[in-house]
Order: sequence, then C-alpha cells, then structure tokens
Amino acid sequence: VYTIYPTGSTSGIQVYCDMDSHGGKWTVFQRRMDGTVNFYRNWNDYKLGFGNANGEYWLGLENIYSLTQKKPYELVVDMEDFEGNKVYARYTSFSVGPESDGYRLNVGGFINGGAGNSLGQFNGNNWQTFDHYQHAGPENCARLFLGAFWYWRCYYGNPNGVYIWGANGSNYEVGVIWYHWKAQYIQPDYSLKAISMMIRPVQ
Repeated sequence: VYTIYPTGSTSGIQVYCDMDSHGGKWTVFQRRMDGTVNFYRNWNDYKLGFGNANGEYWLGLENIYSLTQKKPYELVVDMEDFEGNKVYARYTSFSVGPESDGYRLNVGGFINGGAGNSLGQFNGNNWQTFDHYQHAGPENCARLFLGAFWYWRCYYGNPNGVYIWGANGSNYEVGVIWYHWKAQYIQPDYSLKAISMMIRPVQ
C-alpha cells in the first residue's frame, strides 16, 4: 500500500500497487476479492472513492481522471474464478474524462489474456450509478444489475456488481461478471472470485 497525490500535495490517498504482475508498477483503482465491501453505491461515493487499499476498494473517478490526464496510461484487468483459473484483458490506452462529461471512458488497444474484450463494448460511455443515470436507453442499468459501471445497452459486464459465490442460481447477471470470459460461454450468472483493474503510465 502506497500514498499517492493525484490532484496535488494535499490530496494524499492510499492505493494498492501491484509490483509483480505484467511487469509491475501498477496502481490498482478497483479490487474485488472477498465481498467485504458493498459496491452498490451512489454517484458521490464512486466519484470520491471508498473501501480500504488493503482489501476491496474503489479509488474514485475524480482520482482516476486526474491520474490519466497527466500522461498516457495503459490498463490491465486481472480476474480469477472459484476454480482457480486466472485470465486478463489488457488495453494499451486508457483514460477517463472529467465529471462534466460524465467521466467518459476512453479505452483501446486490446490485448487478450484469455478474458476477452468486454471493456471495449463500453468505450465512449458515461459512468452510471443507480442515482445518476446517463444512458440513452429506457432502463437504468445500474439499478437493474445492482452495480455501477460504464454500461452499454445495458450490459457486457458488471465488475462492481454483487459479490456472489460463482454460479449459485441468483438473479441473472447481478454478480461480479466479465461477460466475454465466463458469462458468454459457460454460465450467464457466473460471478467471479476476484477482479482488479490496474493502470500505469505507458512505458
């Protein structure tokens, strides 16, 4: 766990840094691993961040925006199922826009580490929470799937959904889901054991 200063010398926040995976030096901005933190949160929580850097947490959209505006960043999404299988999705370009633009996602340069390109479906989308809906469609995706994300027509993944043990027959797609890995080909309700989203400056 390290302290970083994304918006200036008085903005110190704690983050988990992964120094081993994919060459190391990754700043984790989202991590799910045991269900100890509730991720069904409002807009302000996702803006400012919540949780604990030693465990499950969300860094905060404002912090992610500040980091990714300073220099080019890349992203990797690591995930694991309850059978011990591990895969990843990597993107050579990643940034988040300002709040005035809905924290719009900009992501590209997909590299497949077995997980498939679920995040690519969200490129260009605004952030969605149950109390702050910015999608042109008729449904509030965050409320429908009990999460928050850059939802697209209402789905293709739910990394911030409800923490569920695998495929337990719960409501369709409300779990921690990366659509193009487990949900598309195996079980649509399969909720992952762990997922983390990490960024670092482009080398």
